[in-house]
Order: sequence, then C-alpha cells, then structure tokens
Amino acid sequence: MSSSSSSSSLCLSILFLSLLLSIHGVTSSKSKKKPTTAPTKIGQGYRLLAVQETPDGALIGHLQVKTKNNVYGSDIPNLQLFVKHETEDRLRVHITDADKQRWEVPYDLLPREKPPVSRMTLGRSLKNPITVSEYSGSELIFSFVSDPFGFAVKRKSDGQVLFNTSSEKSDPFGDLVFKDQYLEISTRLPKDASLYGLGENTQPHGIKLYPNDPYTLYTTDASAINLNTDLYGSHPVYMDLRNVDGKAYSHAVLLLNSNGMDVFYRGNSLTYKVIGGVFDFYFFSGPSPLNVVDQYTSFIGRPAPMPYWSLGFHQCRWGYHNLSVVEEVVESYKKAQIPLDVIWNDDDHMDGHKDFTLNPNNYPRPKLLAFLDKIHSIGMKYIVIIDPGIAVNSSYGVYQRGLANDVFIKYDNEPYLAQVWPGAVNFPDFLNPKTVSWWGDEIRRFHELVPVDGLWIDMNEASNFCSGKCKMPKGQCPTGTGPGWICCLECKNITNTRWDDPPYKINASGLQVPIGFKTIATSAVHYNGVMEYDAHSLYGFSQSVATHSALQGLQGKRPFILSRSTYVGSGKYAAHWTGDNQGTWENLRYSISTMLNFGIFGVPMVGADICGFYPQPTEELCNRWIEVGAFYPFSRDHANYYSPRQELYQWDSVAQSARNALGMRYKLLPYLYTLTYEAHTSGAPIARPLFFSFPTYTECYGLSTQFLLGSGLMVSPVLEQGKSKVKALFPPGSWYSLFDMTQTIVSKGGKYVTLDAPLHVVNVHLYQNTILPMQQGGMISKEARKTPFTLVVTFPAGESDGKAEGKLFLDDDELPEMKLGNGQSSYVDFYASVSKGYVKIWSEVQEGKFALDNGWIVGKVSVLGLGGGGASAVEIDGKAVTPGSSSVEMTLSDQVHVQGEDEDENGEGKSKSVMVEVNGLSLLVGKNFALSWKMGVSS
Repeated sequence: MSSSSSSSSLCLSILFLSLLLSIHGVTSSKSKKKPTTAPTKIGQGYRLLAVQETPDGALIGHLQVKTKNNVYGSDIPNLQLFVKHETEDRLRVHITDADKQRWEVPYDLLPREKPPVSRMTLGRSLKNPITVSEYSGSELIFSFVSDPFGFAVKRKSDGQVLFNTSSEKSDPFGDLVFKDQYLEISTRLPKDASLYGLGENTQPHGIKLYPNDPYTLYTTDASAINLNTDLYGSHPVYMDLRNVDGKAYSHAVLLLNSNGMDVFYRGNSLTYKVIGGVFDFYFFSGPSPLNVVDQYTSFIGRPAPMPYWSLGFHQCRWGYHNLSVVEEVVESYKKAQIPLDVIWNDDDHMDGHKDFTLNPNNYPRPKLLAFLDKIHSIGMKYIVIIDPGIAVNSSYGVYQRGLANDVFIKYDNEPYLAQVWPGAVNFPDFLNPKTVSWWGDEIRRFHELVPVDGLWIDMNEASNFCSGKCKMPKGQCPTGTGPGWICCLECKNITNTRWDDPPYKINASGLQVPIGFKTIATSAVHYNGVMEYDAHSLYGFSQSVATHSALQGLQGKRPFILSRSTYVGSGKYAAHWTGDNQGTWENLRYSISTMLNFGIFGVPMVGADICGFYPQPTEELCNRWIEVGAFYPFSRDHANYYSPRQELYQWDSVAQSARNALGMRYKLLPYLYTLTYEAHTSGAPIARPLFFSFPTYTECYGLSTQFLLGSGLMVSPVLEQGKSKVKALFPPGSWYSLFDMTQTIVSKGGKYVTLDAPLHVVNVHLYQNTILPMQQGGMISKEARKTPFTLVVTFPAGESDGKAEGKLFLDDDELPEMKLGNGQSSYVDFYASVSKGYVKIWSEVQEGKFALDNGWIVGKVSVLGLGGGGASAVEIDGKAVTPGSSSVEMTLSDQVHVQGEDEDENGEGKSKSVMVEVNGLSLLVGKNFALSWKMGVSS
C-alpha cells in the first residue's frame, strides 16, 4: 500500500476525494494558503571582522551581527565563514555559529570534508590576513563585501555572476539573518535565467520554476495530487540555465541543509528561509547541463547501478489478496503477450501488515516458494514492500529484537508511539549504528523466509496516521470497523516546545500545518541526542542507506531498492517513484516534470504509477499512459486497493498499446542499460529535458510535454483526452521515426510539427549523428538480451558528409559493481561516417571478453539519411561480400520527409534521402569490425 492517501469504498465519488484530502490535512491547489512571509527585511546583517587563509588554501572569516533584534528569536552574535575551492568546478561556502556546534547533515551519511574549527582570535594579529576581497579558483571566483557582509560567486571563464547575496534598498530581500531557528539569505538573479529543481513537488506550470509559486522543502506524506506542495522528498538544489548572446551557460546551487525551508523565487531573486541548521552552499560551475549533473553527483554520490531486469516492465497492486491472484496476473500477462519482468506485492503478503512476515493463509510459504522457483527459472523477479513502522506487539520477533537492541526513536526516554497500517508502531532510528545492524539482520532473516529480489521502502517520510504524543488506547487499535488510516491511539498535541512550534512557520503541506503533523513529533530524539526537528527530512535517505547495505551484504548481488522518500544523495542507493498520483490527464502530464526533476537530483531511475494509483483511469487514459510509461526509466503499473483492476491486459485496446510501446522498450533495453551505466559513471540522467541536448535552443527551456532518453531519443506523447494528433517541438536537425524509419522530419531552425497519433501510436524520434544499439525484444529481459543486435545509424538527411556515434555497455548485472575491468563486462564505441557517398560503420571495443563469451552479434545495420540511390557491395573488414555467396543482403528504401522544409504545392514531402539496411550479418560485438560501401552506384 503505497500511502495513507488510500481511499474508502466511495473512491469514485467526490466525497472520497474530500475525505482523502482531509485525512492528509491538505487541500487542492485552489484553496491553499499562501505562506506567511517574514518581514521583508530583518535586521542589518553581519559585518566581516577578519578573514585569513588556512594552510590548505581555504578562507576562514569571522562575522559579527550588526544590530540584534528578536524577530523569530535572537540573533547568533558570532558566525564563522569557511570558503574553499574543493575541486576545479566546485566551491563551498559554509556559515555557522562561531561559538557553538550546530546541526548539520551527518558527515557519515553524506561523506564530505569537515570545516576546521576556527582558532581565530579577534584583536590579535593574524598569521595570513587577507587584504583582497576576491578568492579565485580554477573556474569559480568568490568575492565579498565586509559591511554588511555579502558574497558573490562568479564564473571565471565568462564573468557571469552566479550568486550574489548583497542587498540594496530597492531589493525585496534583506541581508544575512542567522538565528537559532530562522536563517535567511538571498541571491539576485537575471530576469532571463531559467531555474529547475527545488523538489519534490508537483509543478503545475511544468519543469521550469515559476515565479511566486511556493517551494517548500520538508518530507511529507502528502500525495502527488497536491500541487505546489512539499511532498515525499527534499532536494534543496537548483539548476540555473541562461542564454547569453546565443550561448548557453548553466550552473547549480545546493544548500546542504536538512531542516524545513521555504524558498521564495521572485523571478529576479531567490530567498531561502530555513528553520535550523547551517548555511552550507555548494556551487557547481557547469557550464553545460550535463557538466552540472556530473559535478553534482560526483559530490553527492553517483546514481546506483541498476540490474538489467529492473529496466523491464513491473506490475503491482495493493489488493492482490492471495497468491493465486498474483499467479493469475503473471499468467494473464503471458497470455496477452505483454512483456513483464517483475511482479510486486504491496502489504497483502504480510501477516497483519507486519514487516518481514508472511500471511500463512493467503501466502503460505511452501506455495510462495514454489511460485518463486517457477518465475525465477525464467528470469522473472519478485519484490515486496516494507514500511519503517514496526508493530508494537509482544509476540512479534522483529519488534522484540528491536526493543532488545534499543533501536527506536525516543520521546521522554521511551520509544515514540505512532500508528501506521499494523496499528501502534515504533520507528527505527537509522542514524543509530545498532539500528543499521538490526535492520540488516531482519532483512537477512526475511530473505531466508522469502528470497525476494528487491525491497520497496514506503511511508518513510515518516508517515504517521496520528499526530503528537500518543499512548495505547484501552480498546483495540485499529478497531477493525473503520478505515485503517484513522488514528485510534490516544494522542495529545505537543505545542509547548520550540521544536514542535517554531517561531517561523514553513508552508508545510501547503497549509502551514504544524511540522509534526501526521509524522514523528519534531521534539522526538534520535541517537546521540539528535532532534527529529533537524533530522526529519533525512529519514527515508537513512533508511535507503541501511537497506542498501543489508541487501548488498546478503548475497553480494546488485541491490534494487525503491524508496518513496528521498534526500540529497538518495540516488546512490535507491530508485524512486513519484508516489500517490491520480488516474487523470493532468497527473499524466505532471509525471513528466517530476521525472525530469529527479534526473537533475541524481535519482535517474524514476517513474510514476502507470494509469494512476487511484481512483480509476479511463480506458483511453490508460492507453496513453502506457505510451508514456513505457519510456519512464522505471516502468511500473500500480493501483490502489479500492480501485478497479487496471493491469494492462484488462482492456484489449490497452493491451495493444502496451504490446506496441513496451515492445519498443524491450528492443531499447541495451540502450537504456547503457544509459544506466552513463548515469552511474557521470550522473547523466536517463530521461532528460530537451535543453540538455539543445541548450542554446531557448524554445525548449520550458518544455515539459516531451522528453529525451539519453541525448537523442525523443518521446512526444499524447497528453490530452480525445486527441489523435500531437503538436511536438523538433529542435534543429534531422529526426527519424523509430516505429517507421522511412519517416523523417527535417527541422532546419527548430519548429513545431503536428504528428499523427492514433490511439495505439506513440511518437518516438531518433536524432541525427546517433548510433542506437537495439535488440529484437521479447517477453522478458533475460530472453530479450540474448537476441542479435541491430545498429540504427542516423546522418543528417541527404547531406553528403556526416558522422554518427554510439556506445554499448554490457555486464553481468548480478555483480554489485557496475564497472569495467572485472572480466564480466564489455564496452564498445560505435562510429559511422559518410563522405562523398562512401559509408563506413565501425566499432572500437574497449573490453570484449564478456561479449564474446556470451556470443552476442550484430545481425543488422540500418543507416538513415543517406543521399543518392544505389549502392556497391558491402565490404566487411576490407573484404568484399559477394552477392549470393553469403547471407548478407542490402535493401534501399526511400525516406519521406514529413512536413519537410521544401514541401511541394500539395504539402507532400519530397523524398531526399534513403535508408539502407544490411541484413544477415554476424559481426561479433566483442571484436572490432568495419562495414563499408559506396552510395550512388548502379545496382
């Protein structure tokens, strides 16, 4: 069960939606409260009294408050400034209390350098006093003014100011504010800067940040249907993209702080208002979007390697009441000839909703093990859910062992009592090393009970059906008579502490509800006295780290973890789905923006519940959703307990769309897997906004209805009801339809094209200069990856000269690491050129043994965009292949330029290029090869 936003039996009615929203304490976007803003300017900031250089070339400065005030509490009088160029393209600016240690994101959870403890003594001579106001690194320059203190960050190569905190009278923001529970800092922005990030939230205006929308960061179990609301994750990072005189420049800014915050983006400025912690800024110089995510993930952690099978299609539902239903689902997918790699269980397999248990009646272990043997034998996988709340139950071994090991979060020195699906629960404290060990042991025990292939960690914001300080009721809890998410503990609100009722109210849940509402009380205490107030947004992240460690240690295999709650660095350990969405056209559209944002956040393995989690998609919507969801990096159909069944075979028309779209996905698996390798080694998102590949083309800066897979495979789906055409933006260049490679769109300056898109058609186009490795597909990834390869080569249509490149990564996806050099992986670069009619395609193998051992071959090459008719015989590795003496065949097909630049008077595209297909090849993937022929030769 994916959330406490689950419905009642009235799920199809308006009453259901009202009830659902009231349960969460959230409302629709129309009735949201605007966040209460602080007074425009608080105080007069700080002055820099002294600054010196450290032995390793960093700066340490001492700041003193100018005039104290009591707005949101008293000012911290003395601050330490620490500035360091950590790499050529990363600058850190850290500001904290000079006299007392403050909360920071734990250094063992997110490894990084610790700032030195300053020994600066005011009034005495400094060893290395700084007299200049600029501190320059390889690519970034830090400059400052002393009174009032402000700093700026500038990129050296082009002189652009990336961040500037100094305030003038005309600015809508003030100077630096640093109090115990209220920190404020602002930056100016150019009006034409395009910003992305600051999530997790559902952004109705698309991926680009929209001025004056609320951006609140605080992990909350508020469903994804709530617009402009802090949702399950907290990612206080943004990417800034600017076009200056036709050149594109991007950079990113991370505020590494886990406390709740409001970020006010006004178009020409951005202000952070944070309720604790420190200012720990990291600036990443770019200048390209890919450079930015490379630099960002090199700091926060590279995205986790994913097993090959995880790129297959997944099916889940809360409400598979017994094992026979699961077996029927698997068989029905097979019968419908729809690919399926992974079958999931929500909590239906559990005994009384308790983690690490099996329901002995509905999921008897012997029958479940027999089922798993059957699906494992063909390569299918099985994943189940676990929630963090551990049932308070004296006969429950998991709870007893947790209690004995003292692993739970405390309140008044007792385990904090909350309620989730099993009733009363305690929450494990994953900041405690003993908890990590205990959790790993419980996962080991469960794996011995059921050999699952991955774990789904849900409700880990953490979600609580109650609020405040609770105790066990005299009666039964849950009562068994009402919805399971109604609080039945005896609870009282906690408002008498500054942690539960801080002076500044962030816009929590879009309503400024108390920050402990429906979660762990913020005055609860973690290991070593850490307050939940500070660590709240790290909960799901710390659980991901512990779960990853447990799974990797279990069998030495590559783990697969799906987490709902995420924080900076979560992508190193887990995949993510966008949580509880609705089966509506709006939610289909929103899913694209959220997916693209998570690629920027370093969590590239992401997707939304296909067809919507609740209450019921229409048949048409489910058709269109699988045409988008088949191209999510993480592709899973998932539905609510009370919703009607929506597996893809439930409608004949949806099954047809699924066979078409997923059929293409399974052919693209080698490409997608290579993209996961790129993500793991460089942070590059799998699904990307178009501006990643076309950063100078400003028309695509706000585009949120199309996306790229990798650098050049564009998906342009139908996102509106009743439409059989889609208006798609084509950046400059030649684009080839992947479903019909004779169809070409030539976009010389960039343009919109209206494409035909009947119900079962999704438009996917491949960009010029690309070599795309594909296979023949299949019903399961294990079999699909054994089939011969096809290389699709694209040149600019009809041009006499052109080049193309591609790559392919293959490995044993059971291995925990995804890397070269272990004898269990291969990497191949593919190249192609056409010059004066001479066509050549060749490979350069970096490591070939693994591919050779598996016998992979290239059986077909399709070359698109060639000029001139006719072709000479093919040469392979310099030797001519005599027609009729081998299985190699060459065919030529005219390519139609759809709405090309020079249509005839009837609007018909004139054929200006040809496609050449070479079949019957047996080129070894693990060995260098060269293929060539001459165009324009009479046959």
